[in-house]
Amino acid sequence: MLYLTLRHYEYVCAVARHGSLSAAAEALHVSQPALSAALARIEAHLGHQLFLRRRGAALALTPQGRQFADRAEQLLQQAAQLEDPGAATSAPQRLTLLCFADLAPFLLAPALKALRQALPEVEIRHHSCAFQPLIAALSAGEADLAITYDLGLDASFSRSELDRLAPHVLVRPQHPLAQRQSLTLAELADELLVLSQEGLSVQHMLGLFRAQGLVPRIAHRAGSLELLRSLAANGEGVGISYSLPPGNISYDGKPLHAVPIRDRQAQEPVILASHASQPETSASARAHAVLLRVLRRDRSDLAQPDHHVD
Repeated sequence: MLYLTLRHYEYVCAVARHGSLSAAAEALHVSQPALSAALARIEAHLGHQLFLRRRGAALALTPQGRQFADRAEQLLQQAAQLEDPGAATSAPQRLTLLCFADLAPFLLAPALKALRQALPEVEIRHHSCAFQPLIAALSAGEADLAITYDLGLDASFSRSELDRLAPHVLVRPQHPLAQRQSLTLAELADELLVLSQEGLSVQHMLGLFRAQGLVPRIAHRAGSLELLRSLAANGEGVGISYSLPPGNISYDGKPLHAVPIRDRQAQEPVILASHASQPETSASARAHAVLLRVLRRDRSDLAQPDHHVD
C-alpha cells in the first residue's frame, strides 16, 4: 500500500517552487504547521532530507530533494493528463557537477565522458568555478557533486579523496632555484612570490608559511594559472602552483622550469565532495561511484610530474 499521496507530492513541489513554508502553505490553502509536519513525515518515510533548513535562510532543495521534486512534478503531470490530455510531459533526471576552475581542464572532460556513458538517462549539467561559488552552490543544494580541493567545506559534506598533490615552484631556467631537485617552504621565504589571487588558495598557501613561522614576500597575485606561469617565466617572481600542465613553455612562449616542494604538510588532497545523505539508487550516488572509479583509476597518470593539477 502506498504511503505518499498526490497531496504529499503537491506539498513538496509547492515548497520547492516557493522556497518557504509560509508562501507554500498560502498557495496550498493549508496551515504552515500542518505543512511542516507533513514534510517531516514525508522525509521520515523516504529516509533522507528533501530540504536544507538553515536559520534565517530560505528553504533549499537537497540534490535528492531536487530529484524527488522533479519526479513528483512528473507524477502530478501524469495525473493531470488523465483529466487533460494536453498536460505537459515529464521532466528527466538531472545531475549537476561542479569543478574547481583550476582542476577543470584536467578532470572535468573525462568526468563528463564517463558520466554520459554510464548514466545516459540522466541530464548532466556542469560548471567550473572558484571556491566560493562552488561552496555556495553545494550548500544551497544547487549541485550534487564537486571535484575540488578540501578547502572551505564544512563537516556536513562527505569527502572521497581522489589524489594528494604537492605544489611546485615555477621559475625561469636561469634562476638559481631551477638547479634544485626539490625545495622547502623555508627556502622560499626570502623570494618574491607569485601566488593565485583566489581567496582560499592564497589563504591556504600563506597558512603553510605561517605554520612554520615564515612571512612570505608576495610580488603578484595572479588571476589565472596561465598568468601566474607567465609572470614567473618573465622573471616577475617565483611562482607557486599545484597545477603543472604538460610542457615547459608559458602562453607567451617563455621557457619555464618546475621544482617540487617537498614539505609533507604542503600536500593537498583533491576530493570528490557530495552531500552526506544520498540514497544508493539516486543519480548522485551512482554518479559518485562512477567518478571514483574513473578518476581514481587515472590517479597514476595524475601523479606524474607533467600532469599535476591545482
